[in-house]
Amino acid sequence: MNLPAFSVCVYCGSRNGNLPDYANVARQVGTWIGQHNGQLVYGGGNNGLMGIVAQATADAGGLVVGIIPKALQTIENTRTACTELHVVDTMHERKHMMAERADVFLALPGGIGTFEEFFEVWTWRQLGYHDKPIGLLNTRGYYDGLLQFVNNSVSQGFLNDWQMDLILSGTEPASLLQELVQAAGFAPEPQLAGL
Repeated sequence: MNLPAFSVCVYCGSRNGNLPDYANVARQVGTWIGQHNGQLVYGGGNNGLMGIVAQATADAGGLVVGIIPKALQTIENTRTACTELHVVDTMHERKHMMAERADVFLALPGGIGTFEEFFEVWTWRQLGYHDKPIGLLNTRGYYDGLLQFVNNSVSQGFLNDWQMDLILSGTEPASLLQELVQAAGFAPEPQLAGL
């Protein structure tokens, strides 16, 4: 088994959402990670976008590290086919291990859990607990309202521009992933077939 060139921690929904574009971008993200000798670090579930990104990574030859709390194994339908599967006791352990194993973070469309994970790693970065790049994949304008809200926080004096500069947002999975991975100091090149 080849060592991965980099690890991408993906936060996303355990549901598919209402638009097929959400599943499509999850598939594109996983495929890109696998095709560039990357490793996916994610919540270990098989439902929704989580399952799609994991399957696409594996199908494209990438490694998949799943980290799931015991209490969520049934709810999130644990993906037993992960390259590595870690069953932990608490959400805190899950998030800590995901952060430790990641070189970059990427949030796809998701619900309250995705929001919480995204805001936590953004908070940690602005406090100096890590310096890993953070991305927000804004598929079909899903995060427009969130970006408008946090920009309003800047105009109201509760955030600074430099804090906003800590996140990269985009609508195209490949270009955003390339930007994030390069910002982390890696130069991802597609794997050549047969190597």
